[in-house]
Amino acid sequence: MIVQKEQKLAVQRMLDHIDSHLTEPISLRMLADAAQYSPWHCARMFKEATGMAPFTYLRHRRLSEAARRLGEGGERIVDVAFDFVFDSHEGFTRAFSRQFGMSPQEFRQKLARNAFIKPPRCQTDLARITQGERVMNTVFVQVVERPERKVVVRFAQKATHYFEYCEEVGCDVWDILSGIKEALYEPMGMWMPANMRKMGIGEYAQGVEVPLDYAGEIPAGFECIELPECKMMVFQGPPFEEERFEDAITDLWEVMKSYDPGIYGFTWADEDGPRFQLAPLGYRGYIEARPVRQVNR
Repeated sequence: MIVQKEQKLAVQRMLDHIDSHLTEPISLRMLADAAQYSPWHCARMFKEATGMAPFTYLRHRRLSEAARRLGEGGERIVDVAFDFVFDSHEGFTRAFSRQFGMSPQEFRQKLARNAFIKPPRCQTDLARITQGERVMNTVFVQVVERPERKVVVRFAQKATHYFEYCEEVGCDVWDILSGIKEALYEPMGMWMPANMRKMGIGEYAQGVEVPLDYAGEIPAGFECIELPECKMMVFQGPPFEEERFEDAITDLWEVMKSYDPGIYGFTWADEDGPRFQLAPLGYRGYIEARPVRQVNR
């Protein structure tokens, strides 16, 4: 157990080094120095922990951070490419398109029209899972802060998932929630923890988060409840073909089921807030989040 713990810490030191030097050249020797192991040994440990070679991970991290920068707007694509150590605009575009299923320009345009989340800069990680002969592409994971807020929500009596919810309540709830102008983010499906729902209320609901001081109209059949401040670990799968949305959801659930937040200093904290899912849109991948709490070391 001591050896395993030290190896996890070594991998964490490599991850920290990568995060701290994303815009600089990085060699295996640099990662080995950070890990305090030989280059061969640190490369093996890294792949065992993350499912990919160090420089595959590095490329994904650089592209993910480049995507965040592009989403903020204001910078030329070629400048972002050079900042993240790509030799040319063309090479960056090819790599970006392979990872996200669209060019940097298309990504920026679509994100501008469909902003799905507005987190502060946060801790990031990557995960991968193999199912039979099919290997799932990289999953982007980030921890975001959710402040105290309210949620306008429509509960069901028995529903435990989306399809049961639609059968019980109907499928027009999303449209109603989308009409709330003061919403902080887009509507979401939620699995409410037992401590945040009344007796006789189903686990699955749909709602939209609004500011803590929200005093607007509450649609008929809806409630407005307060949610405490919490941290959420957000998982975003790779782009998918729209007709394969169920596969995209199932694949991400498999990643989340085996994912250990403890290696990065967190533990699941399901009582702190609702686990939520966003609408599965092919161009951005399926997105789901689960509450976490930082572990004191």
